[in-house]
Amino acid sequence: MSSSVDKPARAQAGPMDQVAVRRANLALVLGDVRASGRASRADVARRTGLTRPTVSSLVGELLDRGLVRETELRQDGTVGRPGRQLELDGRRVAALGLEVNSRYLAACSVDLAGRTVQERRRVHDASRSGADETIRALAALAVELIEDAERSGLRVAGIGVAVPGPVAAATGRVHAAPNLHWADVAVAERLRDEAGLPDDLGVVVDNEANLAALAEWELAHPGVADLVYVTGEVGLGAGIVAAGRLLRGASGFSGELGHVQIDPEGARCACGRTGCLETKVALPAALRTAAPDLPLPEGGEAAAAWDPQERTAELLRRAEAGDPRTLAGLDEIGRWLGAGLAVPVNLLNPEVVVLGGYFAAVAPYLLPATVRELRARVVAGDAALCRITGSVFGFGAAVRGAAGVIVKEVFADPGRVEG
Repeated sequence: MSSSVDKPARAQAGPMDQVAVRRANLALVLGDVRASGRASRADVARRTGLTRPTVSSLVGELLDRGLVRETELRQDGTVGRPGRQLELDGRRVAALGLEVNSRYLAACSVDLAGRTVQERRRVHDASRSGADETIRALAALAVELIEDAERSGLRVAGIGVAVPGPVAAATGRVHAAPNLHWADVAVAERLRDEAGLPDDLGVVVDNEANLAALAEWELAHPGVADLVYVTGEVGLGAGIVAAGRLLRGASGFSGELGHVQIDPEGARCACGRTGCLETKVALPAALRTAAPDLPLPEGGEAAAAWDPQERTAELLRRAEAGDPRTLAGLDEIGRWLGAGLAVPVNLLNPEVVVLGGYFAAVAPYLLPATVRELRARVVAGDAALCRITGSVFGFGAAVRGAAGVIVKEVFADPGRVEG
């Protein structure tokens, strides 16, 4: 157990009221059980510094809320009757994650142990549908998962929403999303209204790359303090973990790696500028370069049904079959990607760069050129080169991160889950 939770909240409470103290101690006990895997009430009391009667009372509340459960009796070698073991439960609590992508909507729900309860994915052209239609479709998807959860006896603790582009996380407003053609959209407020959500059901909106970075960092790279996650979809963004914390910037708009100019003579970007990294390495650019016969999302009926995962699967199939055009195209994309990654690697010196979206699927065909180009551009030489790896969640990283934010909120405040 880390030193940050060794002291019970009662010792730090000061003017805190008793309700706040109890909520803090609930989080302390739940966190201890989660970290230990399995523990007796005596174990929890010893580690947290809370009295045994207090722990017993708090455990009773956590049992009522379905957050912990009792297992078999254990004799710990002391005099007296054997005690029951406690372990994390959370199977009755669901955290819902939603994602708006320019080409699809996604949803998933997970329980407190991180087990996936439900998953949905719908092809949806958000870039042409507009904010109103897209949020209505997203709300319908949310209602569908909430109703399914309730029929299964699960309580939804909150909703996390991943959106591309700069997001004011404190208010749930999307400042600008070039690939969606959105500007100043109150996503949290409008989703709540469209879905008819109760006031006590929290909605958190954040940038998709930030949420994907959190999912990868916490679940796949938990011991890494400095990590950069790079999306690889219709757009391109980055989520940055620095010194064990998500790096948001002064206004919360950090990570717009896709809109760093890398070729002044290049193509016009969706943001209105010229030669952005996104125009060189995002999925549409990869298809134009490595599979120019496949339809792109610029317009027409074929574009309306354009699915990034299907296009990625076809790109991978061609690469695995040794198609010369595809292999040459992916090599070119890898070079541009290496040039783009030199920016965060030189600025931040991360330990790991995680490639998401289509990058993860075709990584074996991108990485040789990416690493060569990066090595040539890293100022500190090989000592500053970092590990580059594909995402374990692929296209699902952002929606998984959105659900994970709600899981974290429950562990920070177990009192939000009704008994």
